[in-house]
Amino acid sequence: MGLKPSYGRVSSRGVIPLSASLDHVGPLAASVEDAAIVLQAIAGYDADDGTSADVPVADWAGVLGEGAQGLRVGVPRAYFYDELDPEVASAMEHALRGIQTLGAEMKEVQLNAPTDRALQAAESYAYHAGNVNRTPEFYQPETLRRIRSGENVSPAEITQRRRELEEARRNISGIFTDVDVLVTPTTPIPAPLIDDLKTNPDALRPAELKLLRNTRPFNVWGLPAISVLCGFTQAGLPIGLQIAGPHWREDLVLRLAHAYEQATAWQRRQCPPL
Repeated sequence: MGLKPSYGRVSSRGVIPLSASLDHVGPLAASVEDAAIVLQAIAGYDADDGTSADVPVADWAGVLGEGAQGLRVGVPRAYFYDELDPEVASAMEHALRGIQTLGAEMKEVQLNAPTDRALQAAESYAYHAGNVNRTPEFYQPETLRRIRSGENVSPAEITQRRRELEEARRNISGIFTDVDVLVTPTTPIPAPLIDDLKTNPDALRPAELKLLRNTRPFNVWGLPAISVLCGFTQAGLPIGLQIAGPHWREDLVLRLAHAYEQATAWQRRQCPPL
């Protein structure tokens, strides 16, 4: 599973950026508990990183046992549940019922998903332009295309996009007056097979857009989010459940993720005890 903390929670110093305004640093782990322990070790203010936030570090592993009882769970059906692969849709409905049995209160909510593509492309090109222009042969064609897509974004548009980003991060806090966390599919489709993309390279771009569809907005909002297993396709591919919370409330995200993980066998099937 993967945990994306709040924007600025973990220093990005030393990380080669894709987009400094959107990049988040967080752990990949075999369990929610492991992720909480690692986050505890890597979180904290870094005065040498301009994106680092000076906020307290909590005892995230210590809250895992509090469970899901009483948590208000928002389900943003519009956009995040649109055009789901049938197996993903089935797994998600089963997961939502499971979360409800853990004592959480379910509520449908409305969200307008923001976009980040112009800002991401511009910041990526600003960092990588020298290498891209000197040694383009070192880049895979799709990576080269993505970086160069930011070449013609004007300074005025970059400034406007950054204003919109800050506004989006302020406005999203309003949704959490009614709910504690949000739950969506991590991706609307299962991961494509590498061999299939090799035989049909033109399928990469549409697949990429779908795979990033549900996670991108949470990068824009700067919210903490986690992806945990909620099933497998008939072909054995993993299906992810995404749980997101308010800024700096990783504890809520981890509580629900841990409760769900402990109540199901999906994670144990993927990562058996050593």
